[in-house]
Amino acid sequence: MPEADEDAQQPTPHTAPILSPSLPADGRSWSALQAELATLRDDDVDWRAGRAAVYVFDAGKDVRTVAAEAYQQFISENGLGPAAFPSLARMEANVVQMTASLLQAPEGSTGSMSSGGTESIFLAVKACRDWARVHRPQASRKGPPQIVAPRTAHPAFDKAAGYLGLEVVRVPVTDAFTADVSAMEAALSERTILLVGSAPCFPFGLIDPIEQLNAVALAHDLWLHVDACVGGYFAPFARMNGVELPAFDFALPAVQSMSADTHKYGYAAKGASTVIYREPERFAFQGFHFEDWPCRAMATPTFAGTRPGGAIAAAWAVMSYLGMSGYRERARTVVALRERVEEALAELGLNIHGRPQLGLIAFGAEDFPILGLGDWLRERGWVSSRTQGPDGIHLMLSPGHAASIELYIDDLREGVGKARSGTLGIGVPSEVRYA
Repeated sequence: MPEADEDAQQPTPHTAPILSPSLPADGRSWSALQAELATLRDDDVDWRAGRAAVYVFDAGKDVRTVAAEAYQQFISENGLGPAAFPSLARMEANVVQMTASLLQAPEGSTGSMSSGGTESIFLAVKACRDWARVHRPQASRKGPPQIVAPRTAHPAFDKAAGYLGLEVVRVPVTDAFTADVSAMEAALSERTILLVGSAPCFPFGLIDPIEQLNAVALAHDLWLHVDACVGGYFAPFARMNGVELPAFDFALPAVQSMSADTHKYGYAAKGASTVIYREPERFAFQGFHFEDWPCRAMATPTFAGTRPGGAIAAAWAVMSYLGMSGYRERARTVVALRERVEEALAELGLNIHGRPQLGLIAFGAEDFPILGLGDWLRERGWVSSRTQGPDGIHLMLSPGHAASIELYIDDLREGVGKARSGTLGIGVPSEVRYA
């Protein structure tokens, strides 16, 4: 799934040297470029020290090394040409198979890798739209076909709808910040083709009542997509570790497709996600095929033409390196970190939004502007996302935060004290958009 809302914020001024606006007349030495690259990083968040609770999923130096070296070995290979690079086709197929198994997909299920959660969601929406043209043609007779989704569903559904000529009907969530199934069912119409749930949603890290959505989808013969971009490579292992989670995957018969990001809690290199389909017949609607071209037919399974081989290789290598035990160990670590944050928030009298069970948590305050505290924490070097409705600070934890979590809690404690005493020293909180 897609990342956070930080790109919607005003960028901070850069102190690094301004880059040349034109190509240099002569090439520069690698040593000089290395030095400049290090300087360019000066303003970046120090995620290696656990200062970023968004964008980066740090599973440890060993995992980063596996991902980097696997990526480097296939840095020039192109997934567009499976006949030329059957190695990539084999690795992608294996990643899809392993993911489908984790998500309890039935035998014969299939799918593909993509560049990230947004593309995975886009592809599932596109497949559903084209499938509906054949199987639900009435959905487009009185207007654009519709997607019904909870307010907390990722904006990638709206992005896909904008590109594909669809409409998204967003439904308010319950007081527990999860999908309101009754309200979603009431929002259905003859134009509805897709029902959406999240496992978990990005803003609050909460798993929607997918089992109830499954019942609605079955009753109305609808395609149900579960966005597990965040949780697809976390929730199965948390469940194995004894965390009691509601049903959310292909074990529910109406779930026709799922998205899950290998570059999030799969801990692979950036630019890698998966989209899995219950039936090959539905997956067939995902691809693109064109024949009237001098270079003969062109067929692509995803939105992209060129597909970086390094991203495929890194995902396969990391998943194979970690295995069940490695993922379970990291899931256990992250759950413990979230529980430690929850404990600190309770001590400070802050409000947790919902009942998180995985690695995400969002929290707010009743007695001071929480976004002002978020700005103060950012000035101290902590980068995280924000929520609105309700306002909150949003943390996406990973194993790399184990070394910094107490430092964060210390700063959080200090910031809360300043906020309550009116000495925070922050003006109007920066504007952010809902993620």
